[in-house]
Amino acid sequence: MASRKRAFKFRFYPTPEQADLLNRTFGCVRKVYNLALEARTTAWYQRQERINYNATSAMLTAWKKSEELAFLNEVSCVPLQQSLRHLQAAFAAFWDKRARYPRFKSKRKSRASAEFTPSAFRFKDGQLTLAKMAEPLHIVWSRALPAGQSPSTVTVSRDAAGRWFVSLLCEDTPAQMPAATAAVGIDAGLDHLLTLSTGEKIANPRHERADRIRLARAQRELARKDKDSRNQAKARLKVARVHARIADRRRDHLHKLTTRLVRDNQTLVIEDLTVRNMVRNHSLARAISDAAWRQFREFLTYKCAWYGRNLVVIDHWYPSSKVCSACGAVAEKMPLNARTWTCPCGATHDRDINAAHNILAAGLAVSACGAGVRPQRGNLRSGQSAVKQENPRATKEIPVL
Repeated sequence: MASRKRAFKFRFYPTPEQADLLNRTFGCVRKVYNLALEARTTAWYQRQERINYNATSAMLTAWKKSEELAFLNEVSCVPLQQSLRHLQAAFAAFWDKRARYPRFKSKRKSRASAEFTPSAFRFKDGQLTLAKMAEPLHIVWSRALPAGQSPSTVTVSRDAAGRWFVSLLCEDTPAQMPAATAAVGIDAGLDHLLTLSTGEKIANPRHERADRIRLARAQRELARKDKDSRNQAKARLKVARVHARIADRRRDHLHKLTTRLVRDNQTLVIEDLTVRNMVRNHSLARAISDAAWRQFREFLTYKCAWYGRNLVVIDHWYPSSKVCSACGAVAEKMPLNARTWTCPCGATHDRDINAAHNILAAGLAVSACGAGVRPQRGNLRSGQSAVKQENPRATKEIPVL
C-alpha cells in the first residue's frame, strides 16, 4: 500500500512562558490573516484587482517594519507566512466555487492555531522544540510516530476548553487489514444509531442527552455573569469543557464503530443523507446533531480509502424503508411511528432492517451495473419528512436483488 501524509495529534502541556509565546503567535497569525483578507477584498471591490500570495507576503514585510505592527517581530515569521498561504488556498477554493468567500478570523469563535514548517521547529530524539523556545514541548506521546519519519509540518492549537494540542504531519503507510469479502448495508437512525443488513442494531449512545443537565447548568451560570468580566471567562470555560467531553466521547465511539465496520467488510453501502436540510426539523434537530451522521460518513470515507475497502453511497431519495426487500413492492405510506409493517406479499418487516437490506441491494446493483452514484443536493421537497427523504421515483433504475 502506498504511503501518504497522515496527521498524528497529541496533547501537550506548555510552560507559562511557552503558553504566553503561543498565545501571542495565535494573535499575530489572526491579525496577519485579517489584514491580508482586508487588503485583498478592498483591491477587488475597488479596483477589480486580484492580489496573490506574493503581494501579501510583501505587505507582511512592510507591516513588520511599521511602528504600529512591530509586535509581529516578536513571534516566528513562519506561522505568519503560513497564514497567508492558507488565505491563498481559501481564495483558490472560492474562485473554483468549492467554498464560500473567506471570512475574518475572530478571537473568540475562530480556532486558535499556528502552523510551523521544518525551518521553524526541531524534532530530535522524540522531542519537539518550536522556534523562539528554549525548551521542548511536554508532549504526551499516546502512540508512536512512523519509524524513521520526521514531521513535515507541525500545527499547534488550543481548543475552547483550554486544552493544547500538537499535530504532526508525517509520511505513513496504513497497516494492512485482514482480507474481507462481506458486504453490508447501513441504515442510520435515531432510535438506533445504525442498523446493519446483518440484522445487528447498534444502540444510539446519545452523548449530548447524557450531559444535558450538566450543560444546562453551566450555560445558566454563564448567562448570569457580567459581560466581559473575568467570571464570565471562567463560566465560558466550564461550558466549553462540557461540550468537549461530549464531542470527545462521540468521536471515540464513532472511531471504534467505523474501524470495526471497515475491518469486517469489503463493501459498505450507506445513504447520502442531507443532514443540513434534516436539522431544519426543529423537533429532531438536536437528536440528529447528536447522532453525528456526517462525522460517521467522514470517518468511514477516509478509512475505506486507507484500507482499500469499497464505499458505495446511494441517492438519499431512494425509499429504502418503503420498499419490500422480498418482492420489491413500494408502500404508499410509511409514517415514522410504524416500526414494523407487512407487505401484501405476506412478508413482515422490521422497518430499519428492511431499509438496510434495500440499501445493500441498491449498492450492489449499482456496483454490478456500473451506474454512477450522483447524490442529489437539492432542498427538501414539500410534504416530505425531514427524517427520511424517500421518493418512489428513485426506484425506477435500481433493480431488486
